[in-house]
Amino acid sequence: MAEAADTKKKKSPASAKPARPAGTAVAGKAARPRKSAEPAALQRLRIKVRAYEHKVLDSSVKQILDTALRYDAKVAGPIPLPTEIKKYTVNRSTFIYKNAREQFEMRIHKRLIDILDPSPKVIDALTNLSLPSGVTIDVKMA
Repeated sequence: MAEAADTKKKKSPASAKPARPAGTAVAGKAARPRKSAEPAALQRLRIKVRAYEHKVLDSSVKQILDTALRYDAKVAGPIPLPTEIKKYTVNRSTFIYKNAREQFEMRIHKRLIDILDPSPKVIDALTNLSLPSGVTIDVKMA
């Protein structure tokens, strides 16, 4: 039995390659420079806008964009995010008629706006902006 185990040859994996030292290029291919991180001085104002009605949401996003562009700020967006749908199922009557049900849903529409390297004037103008009720805004500096 021991001889049978010794007679079997161990196969070396064909995909095993010797490790290359870091920073060396493969023959025939040019070495690509690594991507460096963006400068730390570049700031970004990320604005998430949410509302139940898409028309009100679009008008408030347009207001934000007009304000930012008035002060010559670089703007990325508005980027539409997936609509969050909350569904609720309730009985039509109490205690009886279990099969009679009603379904309701709430749709929350979302947009994302990025303002790149905002000036203090832009930030001041956006804080003094009056938007319609029913619109929620989350502002983050990144």
